[in-house]
Amino acid sequence: MFDSLTDRLSHTLRSISGQAKLTEDNIKDTLREVRRALLEADVALPVVKAFIDQVRERAVGQEVSKSLSPGQQFVKIVQQELESIMGEANVPLDFGRSEPAVILMAGLQGAGKTTSVAKLAKYLREREKKKVLVVSADVYRPAAIDQLEMLASEVGVEFFPSHSSQKPVDIANAAIKHAGIKFHDVVLVDTAGRLHVDDVMMGEIQELHRALSPQETLFVVDAMTGQDAANTARAFHEALPLTGVILTKVDGDARGGAALSVRHITGKPIKFLGMGEKTDALEPFYPDRIASRILGMGDVLSLIEEAERKVDRSKADQLSRKIKKGQSFDLEDFRDQLQQLKQMGGMGNLLDKLPGMGQMADMAKGQASEKEFGKLESMINSMTQKERRKPELINGSRKRRICAGSGTQVADLNRLLKQHKQMQKMMKKMGKKGGMQKMMRGMSSMMGGGGPGGPMGGGPGGFPGR
Repeated sequence: MFDSLTDRLSHTLRSISGQAKLTEDNIKDTLREVRRALLEADVALPVVKAFIDQVRERAVGQEVSKSLSPGQQFVKIVQQELESIMGEANVPLDFGRSEPAVILMAGLQGAGKTTSVAKLAKYLREREKKKVLVVSADVYRPAAIDQLEMLASEVGVEFFPSHSSQKPVDIANAAIKHAGIKFHDVVLVDTAGRLHVDDVMMGEIQELHRALSPQETLFVVDAMTGQDAANTARAFHEALPLTGVILTKVDGDARGGAALSVRHITGKPIKFLGMGEKTDALEPFYPDRIASRILGMGDVLSLIEEAERKVDRSKADQLSRKIKKGQSFDLEDFRDQLQQLKQMGGMGNLLDKLPGMGQMADMAKGQASEKEFGKLESMINSMTQKERRKPELINGSRKRRICAGSGTQVADLNRLLKQHKQMQKMMKKMGKKGGMQKMMRGMSSMMGGGGPGGPMGGGPGGFPGR
């Protein structure tokens, strides 16, 4: 997410962050590059203009000239203005006082609306502890009703049946009545999408909105459409009293133009980001965390929250006690760590949220894909328990047997054994003073990067801490 924008802005701002004095010339040159980076990221022109004007106004004023480190203060201003454009703070869902709360989902066909209904249902059930009912009012596409029924079963929420012969308003009203009887907290109403904005579509969804008076009306839009996402959101906002936006397919959007434009153009907050195809790939939108990631400063808070939800605490505690006792980190432990990484979206996703790890994250996404994780697990599963506990036993004949059992090559197994040895060394370092820093240096060399001050490190010209 935001890869190209992060690369451009990181490079541009690194040159000014170490400056002891800011002049009108170096501010002007930097802002020109920032402007170009934003336009290339497909950020809407009015948004870019407002952003640059605001940064310039603050940068040439007393705020920077009185700072002990003007270059770093300039970067901080850029970060704060990015947050401001995207909304400054997370805006949670408003469930109102009446039960059930009704959430109406609107958007164009192909934006990922039905999938987003399921993701939001799972989010509300697991994280907000809500009893959720989902219903499809898309009478034009029978497959959409079947799709939502299947997804509802997958995420563990109740599905209210509907049919293409019914009217959308009748379907939604019947679902809400059923939810009241069954004491559901929330009803999510999926609506029909179109290939483009048209009067018939808008008229129908306006009628639905009037009949339901939903607590939330969320516009679902594909982030990969860039400026068009913001313009379509504006068209829907003019027809409907939107309360928020869900940006989908953000994981495939290297530019980030939609995220930076939607709030400014519509005045409505982005409430969630769709980060992948899986039903748990929906995250609340935090402008401050996104701004931090755009500037290559990571997103440690989101990483901690994700770890708390997805990491097996008992296994983590068990491994911690084992390492503290000086016991060896074996291949069974390595397999457990691979499985935990998979749960958290892989090494690339983890490094993406750590400060200064942008390039390493890109490399990890290329190297440690799900397919690669599967291959490593398969090789470990093909070993005997004794071999997993004592990898030094694995000789030539054992290697051939393991590879035959896992459908891999000896070169793959040798690489796995080498990676395990490096992980073993890192785990030993973690138990000592300054262990985490040593571990990160080890990870960097393991993946082909430099240490601190090198291509992957912050170095003296790197970004300031938060």
